[in-house]
Amino acid sequence: MNLRLRIPDWILLLAFCAFFFFWRLAAFGLIGADEPRYAQVAREMFERHDWITPTLGGSPWLEKPPLYYWQAMVAYRIFGVSDWAARLPSAFDASLLVFAVYWFLRRFRGFALDGALMLACCAGIVGYARAASTDMPLAAMFTIGMIAWFAWLDSERHPFLLLFYAAMGLAMLAKGPVAPLLAAAILVIFAVATRTRKILWRSVSLSGGLVFCAITLPWYVLVEMRNPQFLRVFILEHNLARFGTNLFHHPEPFWYYIPVTLLGWVPWTVFAVMAFVSVLRRIRGEEPDSFNTFLLIWIVLVVVFFSISKSKLPGYVLPAIPAGILLLANYLRERAPAKPHWFFLSLHGALSSALLFAALLMPAALLEHRVVWDRSDFIPLLVAIAAGVGVGKAGIRKLRVSTVVPAVLALAVALRLGAPALNQTLSARAVSDVLARVTPRPLPVATVLVSRETEYGLQFYRNQKLPANELRQPLAGEHLIVAKQGFRESIVRALSGRKIVDLGNLPAQKLEFFYVFE
Repeated sequence: MNLRLRIPDWILLLAFCAFFFFWRLAAFGLIGADEPRYAQVAREMFERHDWITPTLGGSPWLEKPPLYYWQAMVAYRIFGVSDWAARLPSAFDASLLVFAVYWFLRRFRGFALDGALMLACCAGIVGYARAASTDMPLAAMFTIGMIAWFAWLDSERHPFLLLFYAAMGLAMLAKGPVAPLLAAAILVIFAVATRTRKILWRSVSLSGGLVFCAITLPWYVLVEMRNPQFLRVFILEHNLARFGTNLFHHPEPFWYYIPVTLLGWVPWTVFAVMAFVSVLRRIRGEEPDSFNTFLLIWIVLVVVFFSISKSKLPGYVLPAIPAGILLLANYLRERAPAKPHWFFLSLHGALSSALLFAALLMPAALLEHRVVWDRSDFIPLLVAIAAGVGVGKAGIRKLRVSTVVPAVLALAVALRLGAPALNQTLSARAVSDVLARVTPRPLPVATVLVSRETEYGLQFYRNQKLPANELRQPLAGEHLIVAKQGFRESIVRALSGRKIVDLGNLPAQKLEFFYVFE
């Protein structure tokens, strides 16, 4: 595990963060409903020079606090408004997270470079580092706060406790009160489990509380003063109602976050599970390491808490991913002299190498909505299996290289081959590009039965508020229509007496385009 290639750790980490988080960040357009929506909210705040009230289409949008919006506004100011700039905050926060984990492990635990590199190539971290969303800012600030608290516990240095309060303040600005509530629950359970309840009282710091309030209160007070509906919308609807009801239509089974967490740890899932099971066994059989207990409680509480929620989205469980990698780094550090069973090493190696196989299948899966098998596809599969067996024979000393190299190759292939298909099938950027080709003028756009993802995406890429459904409230004057495929006759009936010109279609998203004029 001492392979350094004679490169300073910080340069190596910068290079890996640059590749995993920043390289080809705009290879595909904003996808889903959240990415373009958050990007557009930040743009409207930026254009109004307003750092207090988030708006969408000119109306207050009070679902989330402003940390992501503020970061995006800074990115827009430096680099201009684009989907690339909208994703920069998450990429930056992921890099900050990787370096924070490296610092903590190097100072308190060891295995620092390995732990940081393992975190940098985790599927969950890479995926959300490349998304314009509030999930990565929350996960980064929450993780920094938790490791700062444990650093204080280990060293008794008060600045670490202040950092904990500061990070929790930023986490509350990232996504609301869930961060300090989760942190408090983890600390309480940890104190009870380790029979050290006095640390709870010692954790209460007047100066820390002042730091927390200084970071969080100004915005919360100002936004409530300007928008008296804020507390009702934000606390009651988008925190309590989102947790306790299916108001926002994201139902999933209770066990949903177990596979999501395991996928988030890919390619380290095999050893992360081994580390998790090992700690559970120690708790039952002997006095466990306090850091392992802390991490175990952290993982379990985050997963269970969001499993109880009636509304579930994959990004909610992201704060558990760094804890799993820290647990794994500690596990490997403790067992570095020993060699795990060849079966687990081979399974881990096969999983790591199979990432490349999955990346090669991505374009066909996206464009044809099925996995297209061909004889040639078995070649990379066999190579993946052979590489996995080779890793098993090489042993744990080669674990970092044997895992990171396939991860690098898989991401490179995915961005080179899969990104165009991803853009064509899931992003409104492809729709906007078609509209720009058929008419260079910035005409208003109306929609007919398109998805929320397309609506929010067009709102960002066209930088205009989209009107209501064209079939119910036809837009006056000259304009464009983006419609779900097969509704031309309905549009003709709704716009009786007006001229409609077909502008083509986008089969990958089952959309048709029309030009309407008097």
